[in-house]
Amino acid sequence: MKVCIYGAGAIGGWIGVKLARAGCEVSVVARGATLEAVQLHGLRLEENGKVDAVPARASATPAELGEQDLVVVAVKAPSMPDVALAIGPLLGPRTVVLTAMNGVPWWFFEGFGGRFAGTRLKAVDPEGVIAAAIPPRHIVGCVVHASCLVKSPGLVQHHFGNKLIVGEPSGEKTARVRELAALLEKGGHEVVISEQIQKDAWYKLWGNMTVNPVSAFTGATTDLILNDDLVRGFISSVMLEAREIGARIGIPIDQSPEDRHQVTRRLGAFKTSMLQDVEAGKPVEIDALVTVVRELGELTGVPTPYTDVLLGLSRLHARVRGLY
Repeated sequence: MKVCIYGAGAIGGWIGVKLARAGCEVSVVARGATLEAVQLHGLRLEENGKVDAVPARASATPAELGEQDLVVVAVKAPSMPDVALAIGPLLGPRTVVLTAMNGVPWWFFEGFGGRFAGTRLKAVDPEGVIAAAIPPRHIVGCVVHASCLVKSPGLVQHHFGNKLIVGEPSGEKTARVRELAALLEKGGHEVVISEQIQKDAWYKLWGNMTVNPVSAFTGATTDLILNDDLVRGFISSVMLEAREIGARIGIPIDQSPEDRHQVTRRLGAFKTSMLQDVEAGKPVEIDALVTVVRELGELTGVPTPYTDVLLGLSRLHARVRGLY
């Protein structure tokens, strides 16, 4: 099976190594130091103190890699317009595009959402460029529950978590999604086939749409954020707004913000992916995590004063640093 990893960062590299272990012919679209590292050493994954390297063809030009059976898109949301412009040569009539990304995806209202079904979310796909480049028939959604970081170009270090939730936007348990789940399991992932992948994406967002940006503009790890009563109270207020939005689009959450905080606490003290991006001088994915929630509030008629404050502060912080 021909598999291309588009975005060989922390999550993409991790999934790529495991798919190679499952017997796939893995290639990578990469640039700069990552491209050079993969060409020299293959994809590398450090787990439990041991480094495993697998062969992978690497190129900065998708046309050199050709049509694929599976494309794993594991880039940060700000990179998606560029991906849309370049991904065409990788897609054949039956190519599956697995989107392993944070936040609300551009295809969120495909096959879902009741009266909002088919709505294009301007926060994540302002001109519809991404949807046009990657037609919905290719999409299988993926929600990642794992922590990895790039230790050096082409070398990913896995910290904790091994769970992938996959699903068709329509919620149908098709043959291709069952085959994909089996392939990912063969590589060593714990895989769940979702009955509605949008719900899983929204639940993950409910936890990280607050802690991620707060960590980015404070520099704090998750334990420090949640141990501050005032900050935790502010985060809970944002989450209550998002919970009401979710209820109006068909994704009710029966937990309280404090319930979700306990889930985060059990993960220990760690730097969020957005804080890692700030420290590395990379663009931050504010729009897919926060701006889109404000947009959904407008669509559903839910006031979002606390979300607006979070968006304003995180956006200003990123703009000052040239990261937004």
